[in-house]
This record gives sequence, C-alpha cells and structure tokens, in this order.
Amino acid sequence: MKKVLKIVLGLVILVVFAGTIVYLYRKSQAKPVIYETTAATVTDIVRKTVATGKVVPRKEIEIKPQVSGIIAELYVEPGEKVKVGDMIAKVRIIPNMISLNEAESRLNRARISLDDARKNYDRQKSLFESRVIAEAELQTYDVALKTARQDVEAAENNLQLIREGITKNAGSASNTIIRSTIAGMVLTVPVEVGNSVIESNTFNDGTTIATVADMGEMIFRGKVDESEVGKLHEGMELILTVGAIDAERFTASLEHISPKGVEENGAIQFEIRAAVSLKENLFIRAGYSANADIVLERRDSVLSVQESLVKYEGDSAWVEVETGPQTFEKRVIKTGLSDGINVEVLEGISKEDKIKIQIAPSTAPK
Repeated sequence: MKKVLKIVLGLVILVVFAGTIVYLYRKSQAKPVIYETTAATVTDIVRKTVATGKVVPRKEIEIKPQVSGIIAELYVEPGEKVKVGDMIAKVRIIPNMISLNEAESRLNRARISLDDARKNYDRQKSLFESRVIAEAELQTYDVALKTARQDVEAAENNLQLIREGITKNAGSASNTIIRSTIAGMVLTVPVEVGNSVIESNTFNDGTTIATVADMGEMIFRGKVDESEVGKLHEGMELILTVGAIDAERFTASLEHISPKGVEENGAIQFEIRAAVSLKENLFIRAGYSANADIVLERRDSVLSVQESLVKYEGDSAWVEVETGPQTFEKRVIKTGLSDGINVEVLEGISKEDKIKIQIAPSTAPK
C-alpha cells in the first residue's frame, strides 16, 4: 500500500513539474506581431499659417477739446450712436486771471473813448445845425463815434470769450461744446463731469473726451512670423475665428503687409491688416481677439496618405506596401504638398495598395 502511494505521489510531482516547464516555455515565447494596414485616400490638402491679432474698427477717432477747462456736462454714453456734429460734452472755461484783467481794462478804456466820442459828436452836431461848420467836418466825428462803438463791442466780446468761451454773436458755434467729428458708435468716455481737461495744441495731445468709431467697417490686425511672410500677398483670403464668437467663421481679405518687422520674444514679426466681411446678424465689438487662418497652398481631390506612414531617407520617401499576408516591401513614392497630417502622393502607389501601419494597437507593447 505504501509503495502504491509513493508511486502516485511521484507521478503527481512529475506532472506538476512538467506542466510548470511547459507553462514557462510558452510564457517565454513572443507573440507574433500583427500589422494593420490602411490605404491612400483622395482628399483636399491645405497648408496654412495662423496669425494672431484682434478685430478693430478701421476708423476710430479720439475726440479732444479745443479749450482747457472743466467738464460741465456729458451728453453721450458708451454704446450710443452719434452723427457728425452731435454734442459730446460741454466744457466750462476757467479763465486766466491775467487775461481776464486785461480784457476788463480794455473794455473800460473802450467805454471811456466811446463816451468822449459821443460828447464830441454831439457838440459838433450842434455847431453843424447852427451852420458854423461844414458837413464834411461833422462826418469825421461821426466816423470816430462809430469806431468807438465798435471798439466797445469788440472789448465786450473779448471779455465774454475769456470768461465763457463764446460770444453773443457766435450762435451755436462754440469751442466749449465738444462735437463728434465722425458718424459712428461711442466706444469710450474716459472722463466724468467735473474732470479737468486740456486743449489739443501743438505741444500737447489734449485730453480725450470720447472715442468714436465706425463699427460698420472692421479690420483684422495681426502678426505673422518672418518664415511665412514671404509667402503672403495682398488679396489672399483669411478665415477668422473670433474668440468670443467661436461658433462662427468670418472671411477677410488681406490688404496690407508691413514692410518692416518687429522683434518679439526673439522672433521677427510682421504686422498684417485685412478687411473683415461682417455678418448682419452678428455684432463684433472693437478689440475682440481673433486668429486668422491664411491659406498658403492648396490641393483639391488629390491622392494622399497619413504623414506618419511615410519614412524618409536622404532625398527619398517610401512606405511599406503589403505584397502578401503580413508580407511587406518598401515602395519609393514621390510626395507633394503636406499639411502636417496628410501628404500628397504624386506617384509610387495607388488607392488599391495596402500600406503598413507600424504596430497594431492590440499587440503594441505596453
């Protein structure tokens, strides 16, 4: 009985040992790599570059005062539409004390001269009525009286102009009323009632009262790297993607390329400008950031393969084409335009050829 148990135990141990050896052997054997294949397709290949920038009005004007003073009234707010000549603000002048004193003194002198001229005229008129002097002599005093009256009126206007910035004979014409010089939309009003403003002159740009722009004509301003600018030309079509309206695409026509580049972060950038074609149902606000896709080259309905399938050696390019079940050979091809994902195939393969994909996802080593 003991002998039988020993034999059985020995057989069990032998079977376990043999099974372990077989398992380890099979485990050590590499699984065969199965390559998947794909075929060339007919598609459109577009090579393009991207310019970053923003959409701004073509005509944007800063409204500045012609006199210095304090903002007394504001007639507009951002977002309102204005026409040429519409009132933007009113400026209350703070007169210069020296000029004011001189103007008051001039008016007093003019009134004294007028009083003297009136008395002389009245005296000479009595003599003329008594036939003591001739009419020609009276006419001299009449001219002097009229001149004195004109001097008083001029002095009064000058004093009023210094005090208020307007004369009584000016009507609606006044430097204290700031008016829009273009028709459009008010974008900003950077001042408040009570703010001091400085007039625009040769030595000073002046304080901006408001910014007005024509929102019906927008342009894209962006920058392109020097490596791409040589391939651009005026009249090229741009496809704009506006960050705030990413669901819509706008077309634009390239109308200007800067002749001079500017260095930014170690790279030379050239400014471009393009006229944007607006859509009636969408309002583009000034300053929206945007990206412009510029088509550099395009091939329509051409045979192409994925760029990742093409191998390069020197000046030649090749792919691996299946000649039998899991049997491949190198096939030299001639390539054309590439968009970074697909590359145009000019010759070497056809749509019927099966091209090797390096490793099937199911068998790729992890």
